[in-house]
Amino acid sequence: MKIKTKLRLGFGFLFIIVLSFGLIALFYLNELSDKSKVILKDNYKSLKYVSSMRTVLDDNRFPLNNESKKIFEINLKNEGENITEPGEKAAFLKLSQLYTTFLNSKSAQENENIIKALRAELQNIDSLNMTAIYHKNELATEASGRANLYIMIAATLSFLILFTFIVNFPGFVANPLAEFSSAIKQISRKNYKQRLRFENDDEFTELADAFNGMVVKLNEWENSNLSKIKSEKSRIEAIIAQMQDAIIGLNEKGEVLFLNHLAAKLMNLDEDKIIGQNVSELVKKNELLKRIIKPETDDKTLKIYADDKESYFLLESREIVIPNYEEQEEKTLVESSKSAGSVYVLKNITQFKELDEAKTNFIATVSHELKTPLSSIKMSLKLLNDERVGAMNEEQSQLVNHIKEDSDRLLKITSELLDLSQAETGNLKLTFAITQPLAIVEYALDAVKFQAEQKSINLEVNCDDRLPNVNADIQKTAWVLVNFLSNALRYSSEKSKVVIDVFQKDKFIQFSVQDYGKGIDEKYQKRLFERYFQVPTDGQNKSGSGLGLAISKDFIEAEHGKIWVVSAIGEGSKFCFTLPIVT
Repeated sequence: MKIKTKLRLGFGFLFIIVLSFGLIALFYLNELSDKSKVILKDNYKSLKYVSSMRTVLDDNRFPLNNESKKIFEINLKNEGENITEPGEKAAFLKLSQLYTTFLNSKSAQENENIIKALRAELQNIDSLNMTAIYHKNELATEASGRANLYIMIAATLSFLILFTFIVNFPGFVANPLAEFSSAIKQISRKNYKQRLRFENDDEFTELADAFNGMVVKLNEWENSNLSKIKSEKSRIEAIIAQMQDAIIGLNEKGEVLFLNHLAAKLMNLDEDKIIGQNVSELVKKNELLKRIIKPETDDKTLKIYADDKESYFLLESREIVIPNYEEQEEKTLVESSKSAGSVYVLKNITQFKELDEAKTNFIATVSHELKTPLSSIKMSLKLLNDERVGAMNEEQSQLVNHIKEDSDRLLKITSELLDLSQAETGNLKLTFAITQPLAIVEYALDAVKFQAEQKSINLEVNCDDRLPNVNADIQKTAWVLVNFLSNALRYSSEKSKVVIDVFQKDKFIQFSVQDYGKGIDEKYQKRLFERYFQVPTDGQNKSGSGLGLAISKDFIEAEHGKIWVVSAIGEGSKFCFTLPIVT
């Protein structure tokens, strides 16, 4: 039987029970109402008629007047039409005869006898109706008790049937659903031996058959993939063991899950013994492991003595996040994923570090060696410009000026390369001194004044001489400001202006250089302070080495400041840096 049919039959049965109880109650209530109506209607009228006739006899003397006769005759007639009890008709007929005799009587003595007889018949009719009322009341009481009994029996039976139905009927749906819920929980715990069996020919039986088929397929899939999973596990373990990077893996409890041979060698650990141990206990005995698991700085480069020399390793760590399929209890929010542990990788970058140092040393050496011949070239150019050596024609003067510009550019590049090599090797030397911000600005303005005059660019300075002092390297900070100003002058049109703003912001002094040139595209702004990066130009402005802003960043950060740029196409550029004030 289908579930829909069961539900229809169940609710139909409830409807029949309720309807039956209502009909039984209605039947007995109607019966009781009918008997009550008989008492109040028929017998009450007879008593009323008799009472009215008796009043006429009591209140009037013989002979009766016309009005009294009329009242008596009307009530007599009504009584004749309302005969309901046995013996009442004979009493009525006798009463009618006596009344006729009473009307025709001439003697007072005879009238008194007739009146007595009339009173007696009226009393007889009264008694008959009173007796009938008593008996009918008994019957009504009996019917009431019987109705109450039958209604109570019907109500009890209905209650028992409905209670039994309410208790048992929901089980037709709830019990199979509970079995399904329990079976699904077992399947979620990978208990693929769970089966469901229903004997009823309904939807639950069909669903149980489908569920059992699904479990069989899941069991087959689990068994077919188990060997493959084990094979993949062995293969992954072999790959990890043969990797050239040191790898250590922890589970979500902080226990060592795997460790390859190189990692064990670097940390001087026995890989077979520490598998399964908690890393919180191991870090207490192993300083290198502590630096890997709980680094104290953001520097990811570790210097480790390995292969009989100091080696450099780059630390990479990653938390492994997997979908959360576990049952969640008593939680308002259920997480969709959870941590399965962490993996730590030490990449050997010693070779790259050595190459980088070699590159830095080479740049420093070449830059240093280039400064001497460049200085000689500049001295020679200066002598050529001296008229005491000899006059030059216009073409020769132009060639000498071009040589001078290129020499200056080369000398600037070599100086930048030397500064860069110092920053890369950590040998950047700063001479800190307490100075006024205005002094730094004036130092920079003197350096670019001639360049600004050549393009008729107005240098507007907004700097209060009462600003707090800063502790900085005056020359290198001025060099940064000169670099900002040189770039601003280079990309500004003639007869424009460049604004230098210096003001206090919180516990810092902020320096900014604002030009009103073409501006810098947003996609280039993030890379401006990278080494050797140059913004593409339209060919009208000579680009530099791409080192000026990178070196500026190194200088400012070494002085515990910050450097940034704000720019938009068509609105110009604003380069800024901050230095902490002296407290």
